[in-house]
Amino acid sequence: MDILRNIPKGKPKSGRVWKSQKSRFSEMRLDKRLKTSWEKKMQMKAERKSVKAFEKQLKDDRNKELEDKRKRSEEKKKRRLENERKSEVVQPIKNSAKIKRMKKKQLRQIEKR
Repeated sequence: MDILRNIPKGKPKSGRVWKSQKSRFSEMRLDKRLKTSWEKKMQMKAERKSVKAFEKQLKDDRNKELEDKRKRSEEKKKRRLENERKSEVVQPIKNSAKIKRMKKKQLRQIEKR
């Protein structure tokens, strides 16, 4: 019986080479998995932790930069609006009867001071 096992198998008569005889699971020889040492595991863990910390720091820096940029643009917009208001030539309405005669479009342009 041992002799029959060692004979190499040829091409099947049917020609179906892809349909090879599969061996039983118990007969299959399984390789032992590679084991990593505890020190190596801890080293890899520390490395992953440092990489994550670095990523977090980069992300925080980017967010802070964007926030500062946003604040600066808001301040700039506010300053521009204030300067526009200062430079406007305003004509106060002394006769309140004029307001009653005005159209809606003109009333929208009026500001109370």
